[in-house]
Amino acid sequence: MIKIISLNDDYVVCLKPVGLSSQDDGIGKELAKQLSSEIYCVHRLDKAVSGLMVFARNKKTAALLSGNITNKHYLAVVENRDLPDEDEFNDLLYHDKNRNKSYVVKRERKGVKDAKLRYKVVGRKDDLCLVDVELFTGRTHQIRVQFASRKMPLLGDGKYGSKVNCDIALFSCSLSFKDPVSNELLTFKTEAEDIYPFNLFN
Repeated sequence: MIKIISLNDDYVVCLKPVGLSSQDDGIGKELAKQLSSEIYCVHRLDKAVSGLMVFARNKKTAALLSGNITNKHYLAVVENRDLPDEDEFNDLLYHDKNRNKSYVVKRERKGVKDAKLRYKVVGRKDDLCLVDVELFTGRTHQIRVQFASRKMPLLGDGKYGSKVNCDIALFSCSLSFKDPVSNELLTFKTEAEDIYPFNLFN
């Protein structure tokens, strides 16, 4: 069973586990079975990443929420103890669909998109850093490739250079959106303190 954080007639906020796609054939399909209703995907998480997601339960809400998920924060464990306490990354990213891999590139061309994030170190242990990442753009594998391109891959992310065999250390811990009925800004947060390797920093 997928853990549901908040539920009403318009949307459902849940925790996506590792291994389920955020497309309709993944967590959306499982949620639809669990709730016996239609589910509409309005944003995405990589299949190998877990954490908070929101889904619409009708087409009207899907249209209102699509592209309007804000305050997106992630926890990540980075393989580099010497990471500065905080920084902002601004890059140009190209996603190779055939290889399902993104790359930082130096100049704009067809298919290249800007990518921006800001991070703050919230814990250090051995050769690892726990960082809080605020995501301003939602590019494919964005957090993973922006850190890896600076020689500090996320722990467990073999696609982008990690040699450690574990789930990718990336967790969606916070998101906000406006309630489709009241227009009130809602913020949902969750912890990853029981999940390896985030629990190393408890």
